[in-house]
Amino acid sequence: MRADCPPPLPAPRGPLTARLFAAWARDDRGLRCPPPQDDPLIGEDFHLALYACYELQYRGFAGVDERWERDVEVTRLTQQLEDAFEQALRAEAGSLVVDPTRVEAALWALATAEGGRSLSAFVAEEASVNQVRELAVLRSPYQRKEADPHTWAIPRLSGRAKAAIVEIQMDEYGEGQPGAAHAELFADTMRALDLDPTYGAYLDAVPGHALATVNLISMLGRQRRLRGALVGHLALFEMTSVGPMGRYAAGMRRLGLDATRFYDIHVEADAHHQVVAARYLAQGLADDEPHLAADILFGAQALTAAEGRFARGVLESWDRGETSLRSPPARSLALTG
Repeated sequence: MRADCPPPLPAPRGPLTARLFAAWARDDRGLRCPPPQDDPLIGEDFHLALYACYELQYRGFAGVDERWERDVEVTRLTQQLEDAFEQALRAEAGSLVVDPTRVEAALWALATAEGGRSLSAFVAEEASVNQVRELAVLRSPYQRKEADPHTWAIPRLSGRAKAAIVEIQMDEYGEGQPGAAHAELFADTMRALDLDPTYGAYLDAVPGHALATVNLISMLGRQRRLRGALVGHLALFEMTSVGPMGRYAAGMRRLGLDATRFYDIHVEADAHHQVVAARYLAQGLADDEPHLAADILFGAQALTAAEGRFARGVLESWDRGETSLRSPPARSLALTG
C-alpha cells in the first residue's frame, strides 16, 4: 500500500463506533448512532468516533464512500461530539478574561508556566529505544497530517494574522519542496525507527487521550466560530516546541538512533515561528478582532490541558513497566526489551 492511501477502517471500541463503522462498511444510509457514553475528554469510543468522522475530511477510509462526509447523520453526530468535547474543555478552562492588547504577554505567561512531568525530558534522559518508537506511534495520527488542521485558519484571517500563518504554514509544508513537508519528514523518522510510515497504520493502537490531541485541532479548525481558539492553539504550539523537540532529538542521539532530522528542523524553524506566532499571528488577530482575545487564550489552554493528559497517560504506563498503546501493533513494532 502507498504511504498516502486511505487507511482501512479501525476496529470499533464501543457501541458508537461499532454502529458507525458497520454502516460505513455496508454503505447503509439508514445510519442512526447511539449517544456517546464515555468521557468526552479521553473516552476511547468517543474520540475514535470523532476522529473517524473528521478523517472523512482528510484521507477517508478504504472502501468507504466519500459521500459519507456530507451525510446528515454523520454531520449530526460530529456536531454532538464536538459540542460535548468543547463544553468539557471550556469547563476545564474556566472563565477567561484577557486584555486584548496583552494577548501576546498572556500566551508567553502560559508558555513559561510550570507544568507537570515532562515527557520530552524523560525521553532525553531515560527512555528506551522501544519507548521512543512507541512515542512515534502515538504521535503518528497527527504528525502524518501535520499542519493540515491549522491550515483551515488561512481563509478565515486577514492582515498581519493571515500573513503570519501563511509564513508558518509554508515552512510546515517544506516551502513547497516534495518530501520536505514536516508530515513527510515524520514518515522518514518512522522508517528510521523501523516503523510503518503508512498513513493510519497504527490507529488501532493509539489510545483516546492521544486521539483527543488530534481531535482538538480538527474541531477548532473546522469551525470559523473557533478561529480565535485555533490561532491560540497554533501560537502556543509553536511557542512551546523548541525545548521539547530538542530534548526528543537528544534522547535519540543518546540511544544512537539516526532519526533526528524531523526534530532538528523543528528546533531551527520554531525558534523563528514562536515570535511570528505570538506577536503577529495571535496578537495581530486580537488587534483586528478584540472580541476573540478570550478564545485565543482558550485555544492555548485547551492545548496545554490535552497535552498534559496525554503526557500523564504515557508516563504512568511507562512507570508501571507497561506500554501505553492499546495493543502492540502487529506490524513493525515489538515492544519487548
